[in-house]
Amino acid sequence: MTDRTAIAVDTDRLPPVLPGVTAAAVAALPPRLHKRLDATVERMAGVPVGRVDGGVSVDCGPEALVTLTPGPTGAVTDPDQARCSCLLTPRCLHRTAVLVACPVADRGTHPEPASTTAGPSSSDSAGAATGRTGRTAGAATGRNTAPTKAQRAAAEAVWRAAAAVLAAGVPAAGAVPQAELLRAAHGARLAALPRAESAALRVVRGLRAHRERQTGHRLAELVEVLHDLLYVAGRLAAGDPDPALVGVLRRAYQPDGTLDVYGVCREPVISATGYAGVVTHLVAADGRRLSFGDVKPGGPDRARDCARAVTEMGAVAVNHAVLSRGGLRITGTTVAPDGRLGAGKGVRATPIPGTDWSTGPLADLFARPLAEVVTAQLAADDPADPARAGTALIGCDLMVVGAVGDQVLARELAPATDAGPDRAPLPDGPVIRLVPVNSHPVLAHVANLRRLASRPGLRIRVVGRLDPDRASTLHPLVVGPVPGAAGTLRLPADWHGRADLGYDEIQGGHLPPRDPAAATEPGFAVGADAVAESPLWRVRRLVELAVSGGRRAVAEAARDAGAGLAGPLRRAGFTTAAVVATALADESDRCGRDVFGRRTDPDPDRYAWAWLAATAHLAAAERELIRSSWTVPSAG
Repeated sequence: MTDRTAIAVDTDRLPPVLPGVTAAAVAALPPRLHKRLDATVERMAGVPVGRVDGGVSVDCGPEALVTLTPGPTGAVTDPDQARCSCLLTPRCLHRTAVLVACPVADRGTHPEPASTTAGPSSSDSAGAATGRTGRTAGAATGRNTAPTKAQRAAAEAVWRAAAAVLAAGVPAAGAVPQAELLRAAHGARLAALPRAESAALRVVRGLRAHRERQTGHRLAELVEVLHDLLYVAGRLAAGDPDPALVGVLRRAYQPDGTLDVYGVCREPVISATGYAGVVTHLVAADGRRLSFGDVKPGGPDRARDCARAVTEMGAVAVNHAVLSRGGLRITGTTVAPDGRLGAGKGVRATPIPGTDWSTGPLADLFARPLAEVVTAQLAADDPADPARAGTALIGCDLMVVGAVGDQVLARELAPATDAGPDRAPLPDGPVIRLVPVNSHPVLAHVANLRRLASRPGLRIRVVGRLDPDRASTLHPLVVGPVPGAAGTLRLPADWHGRADLGYDEIQGGHLPPRDPAAATEPGFAVGADAVAESPLWRVRRLVELAVSGGRRAVAEAARDAGAGLAGPLRRAGFTTAAVVATALADESDRCGRDVFGRRTDPDPDRYAWAWLAATAHLAAAERELIRSSWTVPSAG
């Protein structure tokens, strides 16, 4: 018996669909219906979704009931799993619109979040972050083999689809251009190009999020992933043998024998792609940074409720709250290239005593000055790699000096000496901004940072993550007392000397008495943000406008700006930025001509290369400004 009782009107309840299935449905749709496809997809948000045996149904009107029957993995992987009751099926608008409205399924046997390592923003940290396909993982193969003919052809298809999306801009990048990207992503998968496939799927998700004005979506993230897609596809199509361009598959777990791991903290994950949960960050006895996560489809409430969640690790039930402050001895360990611990049936684990931040492998988090650690991270990062800098944990000792909005302002403490534990801030250190990892109200990040900011002079030990896109900025995950200091945190004994900022709620009793001297001391000047205050904002506005508005929008903006675009850049010494910005502006306004002199559509390739050059130079220039912000003292 089929139950067509309507449930909550929410397209998120639709199952994910493999890219090839969606692309094939759009390709089979008669061209006369292409113009109606986007409007029909938009109406899907108001269509009741019902349950049927083994799947869901979408009532698209009289005699048009679309039924989706996912396979064992929970995803629609075959065209026959999507049917419509109308007479035009399968080349009907109803079936195609429903498939386009469904989430895009990831590679693998089960759709998974972008990463369980929880990137800095959690908007797609999820956004953060796909499976690590970075230079380190790619170079581990030790081979520089030129891409095959099939791989180059697949990369060329990805390039053409991405260049068309860039020229059109978000407003015109509807279902049909997205389907071309999905088709190209499917081709990249068949050609064994996981990095290109992953980037193409992330671009499609970003386009949808931007068009639907989803909360938490940032245009800068779409710019970044589109840049990565064009960069990878362009170099592969040209025959570049760098293995990092090919990438590695995400779930490539490798056996690792017996491993002792110690908890650092828990991090809640709320992804813009509909996943939520918790990730516990760990350090192995040999110093490796690892993680163990429980991230599944769900909303913010799931991330909150996972504070003390129990997750199966093989035959063992692991409590994240206990693991984050304790340790495990794991046998039969499997570890992914990005440091994620596997939870296969052969894994066994037994509890071992944890360690504090002053001894053992956790002490290495605080062994080097911040400037040295940040410089090393930024130097090792490939700006064109989606596995961006800032994923590794950083430890430091800070003194709170004030607040701006939800940000805590602090300075790094001088190294410990015999002069006493209450160390003074570094005289030449920058003002460091502590910014919430996630500002969602169900989590405690914002409230905890405000509580810390209320005690100027407070000394705190912080473990967090570098923000690679902002000057002297950290995203703190966990705080604790500075060893031996008087004006520091006083946490409960069962917290084991650390407070997870996303879950534990710091109270007034956990803070030291107010220091009258610190409270009346003149405030520190924050100083200018090296990135936000530089003339490079003109280049960023141009490359973002190219994505949000398309080629025509860039041409119109460039004509309005005239010499005001390149002049300020040259006067500030950013001569190369002026050159690439001018080239992008000129190319956006170039018109094609046929042999008879008639206007034709301009070549999207030259425009895409000009945009890619401007975006790549912008990323490198901003990266250098960010690096300098950690080594040059702030003004004031």
